[in-house]
Amino acid sequence: MSQYEAAYQLGKKFHAFLAAGDWAGIRTLLADDATWTLPGDNTISGTAEGADAVVERAKKIASYGLNFELLHILVSRENMALSLHNTARRGEVRLDEYLSTVCRLRDGKIESIETYLSDVPGMNAFFV
Repeated sequence: MSQYEAAYQLGKKFHAFLAAGDWAGIRTLLADDATWTLPGDNTISGTAEGADAVVERAKKIASYGLNFELLHILVSRENMALSLHNTARRGEVRLDEYLSTVCRLRDGKIESIETYLSDVPGMNAFFV
């Protein structure tokens, strides 16, 4: 399997595990020292450090009832990104954002994740 196909498959697995709530599956994709950085000023913002903290971050995001619509899996020479459209509703508050989750890879695992958002104020209002 080429490095591009391997990165693509890793992205496909990450999205499938996230959508299914398979936290143990997500953990298998992460380097032990993995990090996940999100913008904003809310309950999921900042950097989760360590694979277990990254899994907890994924659980917390999913606990808000998000629909993680996969638009594209993008690969570079060494890394991978997911293009997503996330939607959810909590009472009268709606989340409707486009994002890119950029994953830096090391030895076939995700070593860092950085999420870029289309609507940081909307994210701040939703994740309270």
